[in-house]
Amino acid sequence: MNIFIDGMQGAGKSTLLTRLSQAFPEYQAYREGDASPAELAWCSYLTEEQYKEMLLSFPGLREEIEKKTMTEGSMRIVPYTQILTEQSGFHRQMEQYEIYNARVPFVRFREIILSRYAALDAGRHVFECSFFQNAIESMLLYYETPEEEIAAFYREAYKILKPKGFFLLYLDPEDLRESLLRIRKERVDTEGRELWYPMMLRYLQDSPYGKTHPFTGMEEMLAHFERRRRLELRLIREELCGDALILPAKRYDMEQVIAMVRQRG
Repeated sequence: MNIFIDGMQGAGKSTLLTRLSQAFPEYQAYREGDASPAELAWCSYLTEEQYKEMLLSFPGLREEIEKKTMTEGSMRIVPYTQILTEQSGFHRQMEQYEIYNARVPFVRFREIILSRYAALDAGRHVFECSFFQNAIESMLLYYETPEEEIAAFYREAYKILKPKGFFLLYLDPEDLRESLLRIRKERVDTEGRELWYPMMLRYLQDSPYGKTHPFTGMEEMLAHFERRRRLELRLIREELCGDALILPAKRYDMEQVIAMVRQRG
């Protein structure tokens, strides 16, 4: 199977991936930010020419960059956040080559994601945040895509992925407000300064949707995530035809999840 783990922020996606990896060591696990065959979050997606220019711009990082790079057809994929450096401007410049947040035209964005799903083999993989999270945020916030067009996109994605053993594990928080408040409190630096909340609020505010629907604080953030959650649950129920399991975040029985994966596999 190709197992996709998705859900709201703070729902426990990374924890579930870790536990599945322990139960199924024969599966290749991809976390958000890895050079993954299914997801491009925190990765630069470069043409050969752009890649060569980037290597020339950062000669001191060339060896590390080449070690992390994955070649995919004519494109180079660099998980740039995995390259630790204090060199000024490196991460900011690499971020400009991501495909999310309307950095490429919507037609191209759609084409890249669907073509990568089409190229995915029917092997044993577990993917974190590789179906809904980053793509749907870009569509809602940066392309301002109508929900019916988003549904059509996921209908096509599912059609491509189903023959490859697609199975979605979706973590659904019982209380989304409580979940957001918890991660706001937990995700801080060593001095106790908030990291996640101001970064997420700025992300929302900088989007085209945020320009016309101002995000001033937690209430607007909560409303956005409630909207996204409702849409994702609708898509699961209407489009995925039983190839998804909705789990109560942090309250599921792991042994039952493992048993279901074994049964499907």
